[in-house]
Amino acid sequence: MKTSDNQYNDVIFPKGDLAPSEYFTGNAWVKMLVPNDQALNTAVGNVVFEAGARNNWHTHPGGQILIVTHGTGYYQEIGKPIQLLQVGDVVNIQPEIKHWHGASPESEFTHIAISTNTAKGIVDWLEPVTDEEYNSYQ
Repeated sequence: MKTSDNQYNDVIFPKGDLAPSEYFTGNAWVKMLVPNDQALNTAVGNVVFEAGARNNWHTHPGGQILIVTHGTGYYQEIGKPIQLLQVGDVVNIQPEIKHWHGASPESEFTHIAISTNTAKGIVDWLEPVTDEEYNSYQ
């Protein structure tokens, strides 16, 4: 499938809505697949980042799981080096760990974001990732 809303083949989910610019550098789109479900205590979204886009530093009170479905991206926890993410990678983010994630400079990047234990809260947004931090991948 290839449409004006989806720039790559084998798209599983549509891009969704443009993510709020106060929490992202560059363009990203979010399609909620499972809105916060109080019975399951979970929210699930598909997030597409254009090349070079990333979200701000943030934490998840109940933790989060990322499943990479397209492209190449970055993930970084505070005080640790950036990790390169590729299709099939799964990242388990423990509650309250300060981190960010997004696309690498040359690749669009898509992941499924599963927010767990949402009764504790979904996300606490923090400051933007600086260009120096983003460009520190070795």
